[in-house]
Amino acid sequence: MRRRMTLAEAEALPRWRRPEALLYLMAFALPMSFATWTALLNNFVVEVAAFTGKEIGWLHTVREIPGFLAVGVILVLLVLREQVLALGALALLGVATAVTAWFTSFTGLLVTTLLSSIGFHYFETVNQSLQLQWLGRDRAPQVLGRIVGVGSAASLLSYGAIVLLWNRMELDYSTVYMAAGGITLALVAFAALAWPQIEAPHPQHKHMVLRRRYWLFYLLQFMAGARRQIYVVFAGFMMVEQFGMKVSEMTGLLLVNFAVSMVAAPAMGRALGRWGERKVMAVEYIGLTLVFLAYGGLTWFGWGIMVAGGLFIADQFFFSLSFALKTYFQKIADPRDIAPTQAVAFTINHIAAVFLPAALGYLWAVSPDKVFVLGAGMAAVTVGLVLLIPRHPEPGNETMFSRGLPQPAE
Repeated sequence: MRRRMTLAEAEALPRWRRPEALLYLMAFALPMSFATWTALLNNFVVEVAAFTGKEIGWLHTVREIPGFLAVGVILVLLVLREQVLALGALALLGVATAVTAWFTSFTGLLVTTLLSSIGFHYFETVNQSLQLQWLGRDRAPQVLGRIVGVGSAASLLSYGAIVLLWNRMELDYSTVYMAAGGITLALVAFAALAWPQIEAPHPQHKHMVLRRRYWLFYLLQFMAGARRQIYVVFAGFMMVEQFGMKVSEMTGLLLVNFAVSMVAAPAMGRALGRWGERKVMAVEYIGLTLVFLAYGGLTWFGWGIMVAGGLFIADQFFFSLSFALKTYFQKIADPRDIAPTQAVAFTINHIAAVFLPAALGYLWAVSPDKVFVLGAGMAAVTVGLVLLIPRHPEPGNETMFSRGLPQPAE
């Protein structure tokens, strides 16, 4: 990386070298590996590794362990700057993705999954911190929406290439994984050479931060992590196991998913700026409650693959609203708390993720519909929590209970 610059100095650089542009580049680089890994995973583990629901549950439990340990980012930041750590974590994800198909045993897949997950979760922790530090509060909702759109475009490109070329060029898993990981590594190298190290205006605390006034943010993070497992682990697995979708078909469905997100996310960013976090997140979780109940209806009423595919797309649409939780925290946070609190929040987000995939894998083997009913219950509880967010959150007005109360001791 080149010399250090303050955030104000970096904003005066040519547009393509400004901090916002680096956020867009990293948002594009991540899905090139992660989206490809996700697109092929369910077919790969079923066709090559002969996984059942139990093995896929354990694999996702291992995948979530680094997220649970994301608080360790605080220790790493004692020796590495956030921007350096972000690019290093992206590079690790690229390498682990590239070699995924070389290890087809249960143990081998657990190892490559663990390495890629360390890269993914440490990058996401630091990247979210950089977003909130580099973006002003007035522009954050719109820019975050565009960042989600850029990531969706990268996923769209990845999935589109798989759909168009998998059968036509008789691709195999190793070739695709290596190409995806290589692209991420190339983008990391470019980012390291082209951008200076950017100094945020508020030095970050280098210790763990837990504040009572952030309690609602912590609870929302926990519930978001719990309900996310239903979609990430079992929704896609259901499409392959129960409906027999092939690689090209599953990737085509994911292609539609991210096309929807690419269009919807910037619009949702504008809506977030206009209507606020409470209304946007209420829509998100009411929608997810209905979607999870409808997933159960696939078993109860024998609905077919077309309904299942529609629910899968709706699920992704509501997921595109999830950046509202970031802007809620940005509004209530002490600017010096952003990096350590994002690390703590990632750990809280992954508490349920460590045990739910494995536990629900056993429930899935007995009664898949109950997994989705549980997800609906989680989403419904979260609706109640979301309604505690004030219309204009800020320090001292973090929840509906904060009005007229003295600022709690830290």
